[in-house]
Amino acid sequence: MALIEIDDLTVSYGGEPALNGVSLRIDEGALGLLGPNGAGKSTLIKTILGFLRPASGSVKVFDLPLPKSALLVRQRVGYMPERESTSPKISAVSFLTYCGRLFGMSMVDAMERTHEVLNYVGLGESRYRNMETYSTGMLQRVKLAQALIHDPKLLFLDEPTNGLDPDGRIEMLELIREIASQRGVTVILSSHLLPDVQHVCDRVAMLAKGRILSQGSIESLTGALERQYEVRVRDNDAAYAALLDGAGCVQRRMAPSDTLLVRVPAEMKEDAFFELARAAGTQVRHFRPARRSLETAFMEALGKETSDAGV
Repeated sequence: MALIEIDDLTVSYGGEPALNGVSLRIDEGALGLLGPNGAGKSTLIKTILGFLRPASGSVKVFDLPLPKSALLVRQRVGYMPERESTSPKISAVSFLTYCGRLFGMSMVDAMERTHEVLNYVGLGESRYRNMETYSTGMLQRVKLAQALIHDPKLLFLDEPTNGLDPDGRIEMLELIREIASQRGVTVILSSHLLPDVQHVCDRVAMLAKGRILSQGSIESLTGALERQYEVRVRDNDAAYAALLDGAGCVQRRMAPSDTLLVRVPAEMKEDAFFELARAAGTQVRHFRPARRSLETAFMEALGKETSDAGV
């Protein structure tokens, strides 16, 4: 049994469908909901949580039907919303303790759990200051902490890296990946940023205009490209590139690295890369079949959807 089962789901705002015939099975692990702003990712999460009622179709979480069992479901899941959900005039400690009390914890247990999760997300002594003094990164950590306060086994994260600088973004993604891989929590990560999804998730569902374009493991969606290879040599790059040209290869440099993406003619074997390197007086330091990027897979799915719609 899947943790989440969605069948032919349609959700509308003012008669306009925000989700249109969405079907999805979500098992344990880390799933990325990937799509541009307005694709329906947040609407899907809010429907799964029972905040929105579908016009048609069905949703089950832990085999509990929604929206009928929305309160039971929300007691068992964590949710980090995209928009601010904290109170600026109180401290993170007060806010998290309040959240713990909402989940039925005693004051002592709520306070103990508050410090535990704030330590886990890396919020130090600033936890005692009012949150109006916090940076965006600190507020994002508080939002993650409130989603973890009751130790859920299913966690929804809506654009968790919004507003973070590069270092803060990587720290947040590493934390989320650790939650998914080491703590046995199923993570649903909603993002319009492909690198974020690829950093954390092993599976992805691609959305656009309220529809699922494609879904599956990232491994399967980013399959090998036919007759294309990544190769990097130790030195003598120009001489090696000239020999590749002479062998009928088409190549381009993969910025910002020194790696070449090389398309080979049908008759060329992989051994030829190493023979040409010896002829150029160098050594191959990196060699592997090139794979389709997640961005390419998404654009191909989007192009197919546009074509099928007759646009």
